[in-house]
Amino acid sequence: MVYRIDSLDESAYNPITQKEYDASWVILRLTDSRDYQLLTSSSGYAYCVKISRKEHPKWKTAVGDFISFHEGSGCNALLVMSEDVLAAVRSDYAGHSCRDPFLRQYEPPVLIHSTPLPCYEKILQDQMLKSWNRLQAEGALSETQPIGAKLGDPVDFRNYIMFGDGVSSEIVVNSKQIGRIAMDVNAPYQTGARLYFDAAKMAADGLLLRDGCHIKVKDALPLSPYLIFAATWETIGLEKQLSTPAEFSALADEAFSRRFKHAL
Repeated sequence: MVYRIDSLDESAYNPITQKEYDASWVILRLTDSRDYQLLTSSSGYAYCVKISRKEHPKWKTAVGDFISFHEGSGCNALLVMSEDVLAAVRSDYAGHSCRDPFLRQYEPPVLIHSTPLPCYEKILQDQMLKSWNRLQAEGALSETQPIGAKLGDPVDFRNYIMFGDGVSSEIVVNSKQIGRIAMDVNAPYQTGARLYFDAAKMAADGLLLRDGCHIKVKDALPLSPYLIFAATWETIGLEKQLSTPAEFSALADEAFSRRFKHAL
């Protein structure tokens, strides 16, 4: 369910249930901050998304995607904005869905998912990417929770395959390997596989989901026909597996662009 409220105190008290928040709740605050376009955080009581209408060029679409996604997700969403603003969002978003079967003009045509090499070997065996919950149900995981839990990611994220860009995907791989969040993009790490997917095909086949913050796929994604290129230290010409998130992401993107004549 999606609820709206004009304002909200920073506390563990949920004004809708009159109880403390549970894991099913996520909050979206529409702000006028000049410090960010979009910001996510976990304050200890609920996962919160902040979208600035002063800085985010597509804030109405982002809010619309957030609402559309959570209306069908089974989660509870609390919108912190006026009724007039919500009406303007709904008017602007009319005709759209978080499952739009096409890419919007500003959306990336290529989506990236990075994974450690042992995981990539399993992906090749399965010929598909799988969500954390799918892998856990199949008994394929030794870890008790994904690395995103250390960032306060909602448990619902475990049902989805997430995509990133730039160096962010390699930060996830490095953090997973060492068991803690590691933001140093110049720290040595064991490179994995950086996978490039055709976003337009994924959207056309109804696989792409937008939640206002992320583009993702639920449960599983077959490699065929969506995988365009797999970058590993060998395929991009590195002399050894050891690199840094900054170096590997840049060299992999350059190799992709050279091969497919497509700038990222």
